[in-house]
Amino acid sequence: MRGERRPPRRPATRAWIVAAVLAIPALALISGCGAEDESRPKQVAAVIGLDFTPNAVHAPVYAAIREGHDRKHGVKLRIRPPGSAPDSLKLLTSGKADLAVLDIHDLGLARERGADVVGVAALVQRPLAAIIAQPDIRRPRDLEGRRVGVSGLPSDPALLRAVVEDDGGDYAKVRQTTIGFAAVPSLIEKKIDAVPAFWNAEGVALRQRGVPTREFRVDDFGAPRYPEVVLFATRATVERRREMVKSVLQALKDGTESVLGDPEPAIREIARAGGADEKLVRAQLRAVSPALRPPLKLDPVALERWADFDARYGILERRPDVRRAFVFDLLD
Repeated sequence: MRGERRPPRRPATRAWIVAAVLAIPALALISGCGAEDESRPKQVAAVIGLDFTPNAVHAPVYAAIREGHDRKHGVKLRIRPPGSAPDSLKLLTSGKADLAVLDIHDLGLARERGADVVGVAALVQRPLAAIIAQPDIRRPRDLEGRRVGVSGLPSDPALLRAVVEDDGGDYAKVRQTTIGFAAVPSLIEKKIDAVPAFWNAEGVALRQRGVPTREFRVDDFGAPRYPEVVLFATRATVERRREMVKSVLQALKDGTESVLGDPEPAIREIARAGGADEKLVRAQLRAVSPALRPPLKLDPVALERWADFDARYGILERRPDVRRAFVFDLLD
């Protein structure tokens, strides 16, 4: 989740996932992009691929490098930002990244299509999605008969249904229209009455522009508290380069503490890396900071509830096996 939506936000199409999955067997034949050098065991190269334009959620990754936490833990981190079509799964399966950032729903979709990838850490500890509505929508069930813009991603209708039904509304009466990734302008121009979006990104951007809205966060209406954004790797990488992965996580944990303790350097760096306004980044980081604690922790109970939720609302076709989808013993 993350920064303000720009097309494409996270291309979770079945074709994209299938294409990436087909690349995974080749990884068994090649070493990762940060292959460990036995003659220099104190500094191992590792590449982290981003899922989206650099934004506040990525601040701990940048801080780990800026503050030297990576070198302290014996790794030399490099960030691989997304291209014109952000695709962190493709970066991982092509060997261009050792670890990468991904939305948890997309991790589930990738595994459902056969990708042997696993979550190794949580960058945030709660969902970032919300239904953001015009101010006259006082509660989710008021969306009956109203027009809601959806992006076309499979998670949008599922999250909308969860929020409306949890408030006692009839989801079937909500009028949905596909608007792509134009959430902010569509709300400003009042073309729609509500939209599934990210409260830490679009929600903050709308407030910064002085646009009055109401915000219904999904974990206040029907969804459990699950980590929206995770760090993941191929299972082969975790098995063969376990110490590297552990060192990266320790560096990112320290990076998170640095961001929370002194956010201004992170704000300047993220604004520069993402081409964003510092004032906006500051507001977005302030909004998401509470969700960064405890740093990187994977909570098995929360993830079991996420698995139930995604299967119940049709984001995934079948309930994922959490113990196979995540590795819980990498962070001290």
